[in-house]
Amino acid sequence: MSSFHISKNKIRIFILGSLALLLLGAGATICADQSICSQSKNYVFDDIQKIPHRKVGVVLGTSKQAKHGWPNLFYEYRIDAAVALFQAGKIDFILVSGDNRRAAYDEPTDMKNDLIARGIPENKIFLDYAGFRTFDSVIRADKIFGQKDCIFISQKFHNERAIFLARRNDMDAIAFNAKEVSTKYGIMTYLREFLARDKAFLDIYLLQTKPHFLGEKVEIK
Repeated sequence: MSSFHISKNKIRIFILGSLALLLLGAGATICADQSICSQSKNYVFDDIQKIPHRKVGVVLGTSKQAKHGWPNLFYEYRIDAAVALFQAGKIDFILVSGDNRRAAYDEPTDMKNDLIARGIPENKIFLDYAGFRTFDSVIRADKIFGQKDCIFISQKFHNERAIFLARRNDMDAIAFNAKEVSTKYGIMTYLREFLARDKAFLDIYLLQTKPHFLGEKVEIK
């Protein structure tokens, strides 16, 4: 009987401990989300008429195609936003930053080709093949391409995190919001963003993360 009670006590402690950890994790995620929203709100723009001119717009990468080969609306709307900024004279050059760690997967080249197809001159487009994640894209925009005051181009939830990372790394960046994607369509992307915000906090405040690669500087002109 005593061993049975001991086992029940252990189970109860395990369950309570697990719940406490879940609550702690949820609290940390909510705090990270609210802090990133608060710290970025004055630097993220929806209105193309109100956003200041900057030399370079940085399109944050994502896959051109979603699962099952469907078009990725996050990707398409970012391309639309970059074209709109360029045509409105709000940026002079476009830096496309994405993942090309495998030969068969090349986000920057996809973005470049689609921008050219939309009328952006090829000599106005620069490619960052080592934007493996948002942190890398943000830091490399500064350290490799010399753009401390660029305009990041993505959906609002993504831009907020990019601005948080940029401002915490002494960049004077702003962001332009691409069209949002419906929650029904992009639910998994939105859920991953909460975890990505936790990771952004760890990168800045605890891990002192560095980009996967730096390398030789590239002048945009």
